[in-house]
Amino acid sequence: MFFVYLLYSKKLDKYYIGSTADIEVRLNQHNHQEVKFTSRGIPWSLKYLESFPDRTSAMKREFQIKAKKSRKYIEWLIESKRNS
Repeated sequence: MFFVYLLYSKKLDKYYIGSTADIEVRLNQHNHQEVKFTSRGIPWSLKYLESFPDRTSAMKREFQIKAKKSRKYIEWLIESKRNS
């Protein structure tokens, strides 16, 4: 199982989109400065999660979300997951 996730940093007021096979380990890496790109935004909180059967599907979805380049779309995803 693979996951696409959205993290939020209140400190930076920014979202981060990624994919992983182990969401707990990956979130821990983001919050312990093991990922250079997100080290300035600690603490990161998990706001959204989608699961996929394989890495290829997860990466395809990650790139779809990133291609939108839209904060409104990200916030819509988070809100739609909350309301389902």
